[in-house]
Amino acid sequence: MAYYINDDCVMCGSCKDECPNQAISEGDPKYIIDPNKCDDCGTCAEVCPVGAPQPMK
Repeated sequence: MAYYINDDCVMCGSCKDECPNQAISEGDPKYIIDPNKCDDCGTCAEVCPVGAPQPMK
């Protein structure tokens, strides 16, 4: 199950820099996660200062 980035994203880029699968890219107005590349490792959620990355339900 992939992660997604909610509207709390402040565009800091910490999640993109830490993603081991390069699944995160800059969007407008927030970063986006490619569900085909995300392997649900949770690294993005661990480094996000505002908790924007969330597991898909």
